[in-house]
Amino acid sequence: MNIYSEINDVLDHMFNACTTSQISEFIPEKRGFRIHGHSTTISLERAFWNVLDDMARESKMPLPRLIERVHDGCLVANDKNIASCLRVICLKYLNVYSSGVPAARAELTRAA
Repeated sequence: MNIYSEINDVLDHMFNACTTSQISEFIPEKRGFRIHGHSTTISLERAFWNVLDDMARESKMPLPRLIERVHDGCLVANDKNIASCLRVICLKYLNVYSSGVPAARAELTRAA
């Protein structure tokens, strides 16, 4: 039996990186929030909630406030689907901050 799995492309690599112990990252999780006084429930995969939790911690604000700010910022692009906006914001955050670009973070700190 061959225990080596040949990696032919990026998707093969990603699927090999997803072990059964990480299956919880794919499970949708619903959380309730109040956005400008209106109750709403947002369903995202746990992987996205983890990124949002990191963003909130790094921004030194509670998660509900972060969600509200994303909501307000996404009204121009997509006023109907907050979950979609949150997923895109997570991807943008990961592209800028987890790619080892300390200059982007330093620039943000200087601008504040």
